Amino acid sequence: MAIALEWNGARLRKEVALVPPRAALGASMVFHGLGKLKGEGPQQAGQMFSQIGLQPGKHLAVATGIAEVFAGAAALLGLWTRPAALAVLVTQSVAIAKVHAKNGFDITKGGFEYNVALMCIAAMMLVAGPGKYSAHEGIECLLEGRGAKRLYRKARPNALLRLVKLLK
Repeated sequence: MAIALEWNGARLRKEVALVPPRAALGASMVFHGLGKLKGEGPQQAGQMFSQIGLQPGKHLAVATGIAEVFAGAAALLGLWTRPAALAVLVTQSVAIAKVHAKNGFDITKGGFEYNVALMCIAAMMLVAGPGKYSAHEGIECLLEGRGAKRLYRKARPNALLRLVKLLK
């Protein structure tokens, strides 16, 4: 009995431990994405993108802003976390390659320390998924139903449930 309780406690701690990194990544990505999308952001980010060789600058800046806002919102909600993690990995890889690599690791010198931290959190989300305390888990439970229906749907999921599980 004690082993079962300890395992459940460990499982609970693991599930709860997924929430703060998701929240930190989500808030950071929404903040950075909105900066590229509102006011003079598209124009300024577009000019910077053009200067580092990414053409057409403004269109790529807007696309990057949308990807970052999507990734952030998805991480905060715990919905589509794996596609969101891929978006973070791609945007931050480009940021390191085009902007930060020449400055080294140190963030105070414009380095890629922060980008690596974001990428590590995204890699954790890619591997672990959203966890039990997420919008995805709630949607999945609603689609599975209760009682015998739930057992049947777990054994033979319909197309919608398979899609939801795939995008976890």
